[in-house]
Amino acid sequence: MKVIELARAAEVTGETVRHYTREGLLHPSRDPDNGYQRYGTRDLERLRFIQRARTLGFSIAEIRDILAHADQGDSPCPLVRDLLTSRLPEIHARIQELQALAERMEQALAAWAEMPDGTPDGHSLCRLIESFPESPNDASLDPHPRKETP
Repeated sequence: MKVIELARAAEVTGETVRHYTREGLLHPSRDPDNGYQRYGTRDLERLRFIQRARTLGFSIAEIRDILAHADQGDSPCPLVRDLLTSRLPEIHARIQELQALAERMEQALAAWAEMPDGTPDGHSLCRLIESFPESPNDASLDPHPRKETP
């Protein structure tokens, strides 16, 4: 199969196929007549596997490791379980952060509903944002908290 044929079969774009090929996740052969990359049914299976792994949140690097285990004949299942086990608490924490952010946004919109628009005057940039209470001790206000070093 050519790139576009593999892409259609897997319901992705040709650029997606090319990207995964550049990342080393797909291993096409070369057509000796024209030098085009040729993909087989094994590549289609791998591409579908990659798509499933991406829907579970695995990174390209993690998928590369999973495929490397499988290519060596080792079961990647323990690695897959370990990756998800370690990632799940991070996902739950991120969900809580996003819920707190959504609540702050709703509070801001409610407070701003009756406020007039203003123009920057040298003392104020945007009255809406400046009117929102600042709470420097509330770590949940920062969507990207930094870890302090000792």
